[in-house]
Amino acid sequence: MSALSLLREALASEALEVREHAGELTFIVEHSRLKSFLRLLKEKYDFDYLVDIGATDHFVEGLRFEIVYNIVSLSQRLRLRVKARLPEASPTVETVSDLWPSAAWHEREAYDMMGIKFEGHPDLRRMYLPEDFEYYPLRKEFPLLGIPGTLPLPPKEPPKPYV
Repeated sequence: MSALSLLREALASEALEVREHAGELTFIVEHSRLKSFLRLLKEKYDFDYLVDIGATDHFVEGLRFEIVYNIVSLSQRLRLRVKARLPEASPTVETVSDLWPSAAWHEREAYDMMGIKFEGHPDLRRMYLPEDFEYYPLRKEFPLLGIPGTLPLPPKEPPKPYV
């Protein structure tokens, strides 16, 4: 039995759903149990490397946002994805920067661009935009041309060629 099959069998009861594609597993877990699931993967199954954290806006009512953790066990040469859906009203999860210090950067980026908050984060502040900026640019409701009146729009006609 492969390491992926053993892992799938051992953790299937902890997840809402388990998917396998191209030799990689994806666990979908309840957002309230996300940190304990990730801690289990790190401490018991040796997933010692956090590759990145991504976020998606599905723009649906209820569980609108999705957070995705890509993690690797270097010793076992395995890669996993762990996903959780977050409610629109309060897109909040616990920080995992105490498990993987590199998560602090990814969490700040998800906060700045999507508005997802990470409880217990040591320094949760914006990294690209000013602190008083009221919007989150990667959310689907953000206007394609930006916030009206904040920046001048490009001219409607293309520039004329140089003579």
